[in-house]
Amino acid sequence: MTAVLDKPGVNASRPPRWWSAPPRPAWEEQPTRAGLAGKGLALGFACLAILFPLWIVVVTSLSSRRTIDQAGGLVMVPKDITFVAYRELLSGGQVTRAAVISVAITLVGTLFSMTVSVLCAYGLSRSGTLGHRWILMTLMATMFFSAGLIPTYLLVQTLGLTDTYLALILPSAVSVFNILVLRGFFMGISPELIDSARIDGAGDLRILWQIVMPLSRAVLAVITLFYAVGYWSAWFNASLYLNDQDMMPLQNVMIQLVQKQEAPVGLGQAIKTGELSGLAVQMAVMVMALLPVAVLSPFVQKHFRKGMLTGAVKG
Repeated sequence: MTAVLDKPGVNASRPPRWWSAPPRPAWEEQPTRAGLAGKGLALGFACLAILFPLWIVVVTSLSSRRTIDQAGGLVMVPKDITFVAYRELLSGGQVTRAAVISVAITLVGTLFSMTVSVLCAYGLSRSGTLGHRWILMTLMATMFFSAGLIPTYLLVQTLGLTDTYLALILPSAVSVFNILVLRGFFMGISPELIDSARIDGAGDLRILWQIVMPLSRAVLAVITLFYAVGYWSAWFNASLYLNDQDMMPLQNVMIQLVQKQEAPVGLGQAIKTGELSGLAVQMAVMVMALLPVAVLSPFVQKHFRKGMLTGAVKG
């Protein structure tokens, strides 16, 4: 081994380049060229299968009515690029209002869900908490048994939450799976660190805020993304509990457009006069719905492995 490391041009202390493969364990044999080629083809095909439909949606949303008519529908090759659909959608009206509602519901709902989940997970991670075992068993039971749709609707109706934005947040505010992941991560934090802070006079809230949460940034980022994507993509609660069309979030407006049930106010006339293509409007709303998730996901991707695996294995 020494002779190999001492050879000219071989530097064992040099870190691997970003394009090189990570160091392999000693018990794993080196991959063959055929294996590397097969992995590359499989990954390339998977990426193509994911990106190609997105490319068609984006290009169609940026295409003029003449280009869409010439293509007979969806457009694959960009031509006569125009932003008329986006300009009309964001100029005010139902789509703009629905986008604002979706952003507000996502921010408020994610903040509320994370607050409840973190407090519950931290309490359940402390073995001396009163009744923590029974509370944990009750929460886990809800993962396998639920009351059903009709009792849930009757409960929301009895509480007077129908036709309110709280009906889009409270019925699905907490995920037991996310609480268990947070609890497993919190239990992995060194007990000596928490005990030393308690000896210095720190209370539970201060320990949670200044010690536990800074050490749990990875899992907090992942769970926050889970809640945010859930609220942003949710449409069923709105269709079930809301009757006012002006209160509908973006996903429900997108469903109406895709199903061609009703054109948003201000766009119907533009489509009838030939200024806009209905298909371009549908694709533009889809892009607006996908854009926040596509932008935020890469920033949280690096935390997925650490946050999910550590939180799921421990505890």
